[in-house]
Amino acid sequence: MATAAYPGGDLIREGIDDLGQRLETIPALLVSIGAPRLSRLGITVPTPVPSPEHRLYELLHREDPATAHSRYNALIRRLVSFERAAECAS
Repeated sequence: MATAAYPGGDLIREGIDDLGQRLETIPALLVSIGAPRLSRLGITVPTPVPSPEHRLYELLHREDPATAHSRYNALIRRLVSFERAAECAS
């Protein structure tokens, strides 16, 4: 699937690439959160990170505690937007 064709696709592609390199980045954690749904869409997700929701929030909190909550929610919205667009196209 061409991830770039959908909203947030750049972030999803980066997360898949990071997971393939076993990196624990914001995109990798986001893809790990969406792994079950992404897999059902036919997107190969390398080994997802365990407990990605908590780890993503902790990483965002370490970067900037004041904006962690809003950034977390914005990232989840981007993931859901991508998933919905990909579902509509399939």
